Amino acid sequence: MRVVIKVGTSLIAPSGNININLLRGIVDQFDLSRNEYLIVTSGAIAAGMSGLALAKRPTDVPRMQACAAVGQSKLMHTYERLFFGKKVVAQLLLSSDDFTSPVRYRNLQNALAELLALGVVPIVNENDSVSVRELEGAFGDNDELSSLLATAVKADWLLLLTNVDGFMIPNGRKKPRLLRVIRKLTPALEAQCNGKSSLGRGGMISKLRAAKLASEGGVHVAIVNGRHSQAITLGLQGKIGTYFPPQKEK
Repeated sequence: MRVVIKVGTSLIAPSGNININLLRGIVDQFDLSRNEYLIVTSGAIAAGMSGLALAKRPTDVPRMQACAAVGQSKLMHTYERLFFGKKVVAQLLLSSDDFTSPVRYRNLQNALAELLALGVVPIVNENDSVSVRELEGAFGDNDELSSLLATAVKADWLLLLTNVDGFMIPNGRKKPRLLRVIRKLTPALEAQCNGKSSLGRGGMISKLRAAKLASEGGVHVAIVNGRHSQAITLGLQGKIGTYFPPQKEK
């Protein structure tokens, strides 16, 4: 089984420092002997903030580029440590042009296919240090990127890991209720989304749209709380989070 795991900024670097214990808990759930994994990782800018001793996320593009360059190095060092002795990891920094240019898209698919055939775990992120369009939110904190990647590699599953239990909807005067299955994303559902993390660029609306895009490409999708001790295991079984069934055969 081929699985794309997207890890959001709210999990990786909630305070500007990489949460290595949480990432280790996620990686330890990977069944590396049976499945192929690709990781879409956010958090480069947030991780770079600590390296540059910045208390707040910068708003000017050059400073964000600097943070991304510093933070991406820290991220890859972390992933190499977590997979040491288990799997070789590879870094791919992508921009929206890699999915809109037919030649670049074909080259991307070829590179990913070869890496997976060699048993490598691709670690994918936006090319924030160079591609200003991505810094301005072209991919919505990597949510859309993960759905495009899942479609490109014909993945079986896309797990969008975040810091909430899934898509919550109002439930009168009671606590919001978790919507377990979404078969069709409607404007009414989108209208119930609000807010995003202080360090990330996404939010639930971008996750819903990413799930819609991937499910329309034949991928099983789930929005799952990455803090759960069995987020990967139970997410792939459809036992937690919000599940989006594929809309067609791959």
